Amino acid sequence: MRKPITEDIFNLPNSLTFGRILAIVPFCVFLSQDTKRSGVIAAFIFTIAAITDFFDGYLARRLGIESVLGKFLDPLADKLIVMAALVGCVHLGRISPWFVAVLLGRELSVSGLRAIASSEGVVIAAGQDGKTKTALQMIGLICLVAAYPVRLDYGYLNFGTLNLMRVGRFLLYISLAFSVAAMAEYLRMFAAAVDAKISKRSA
Repeated sequence: MRKPITEDIFNLPNSLTFGRILAIVPFCVFLSQDTKRSGVIAAFIFTIAAITDFFDGYLARRLGIESVLGKFLDPLADKLIVMAALVGCVHLGRISPWFVAVLLGRELSVSGLRAIASSEGVVIAAGQDGKTKTALQMIGLICLVAAYPVRLDYGYLNFGTLNLMRVGRFLLYISLAFSVAAMAEYLRMFAAAVDAKISKRSA
């Protein structure tokens, strides 16, 4: 028997998801200050949000309390905080606007494709390219949000300085390539699933 949606709101996984959405406000406040200290705090908030993204889904499955509300909120929370980070980084001149435009177009296209697939009774699971994209994107954004040089000194050894902004940009550009590959895979799986469904009906 399905639980009332009011009970789903207060279960642990959905509470973590709501927390991730609420974290967008302080995240944006610290990111907009554009200082080394505020950047580290913003990167820390984003890291915690990324960790809870894993745990809310894991706990929902482990505790057997997966819900329709959770299935809606989880991807929404992910997209909101990622887009907040990207728009903030564009404003600060840390990433090019075209990157955000392409990535946003890709996300909207995939969301629309999944909606159409769902209406046709077709389930499109996330592929390996999509998972790799998400991992690279999260790590890249953490670096881009922190965006300050890190000295790699270990005792008497000096390995120079690591520019987190450049590392973040590099990882995000790589993630974009995986995003495009994942979208092509979604299209292929969607076409194959629809063809199979049509063939089954006509058989």
